[in-house]
Amino acid sequence: MNDEELLDAARTVRDMAYCPYSNFRVGAAIIDEHGNVHVGCNVENAAYPQSSCAEAGAISAMIAAGGQRIVAIAVAGGSDKIRACTPCGGCRQRINEFSDGETRIIVKDNDNEWHTYSMSELLPSSFRL
Repeated sequence: MNDEELLDAARTVRDMAYCPYSNFRVGAAIIDEHGNVHVGCNVENAAYPQSSCAEAGAISAMIAAGGQRIVAIAVAGGSDKIRACTPCGGCRQRINEFSDGETRIIVKDNDNEWHTYSMSELLPSSFRL
């Protein structure tokens, strides 16, 4: 799967988001070390701390399917149209747990272009056990 196909998977699952409170839909699509694709979307809850990010859902799907490493993850978010949406701080740490120096994080930035980041660019001096 190429980057554009991965981005399409993130855009497609974004439409399934449950976000009646923020109206901010997010979709994430992961390619694991086996070449399998796993998707997730944000799921809100009236008790906001109980909500789940799209990246967390995609990571859970990857782990449940037997994947252990994120090769690439694409994130697409926005209220009406897709706009800048890099992973939040908590998701950066989640992605970091299953990434390595080769992992690519693909997002649409403020200039309406898709960009690829490394984990060290999004979470410098990250915490690892």
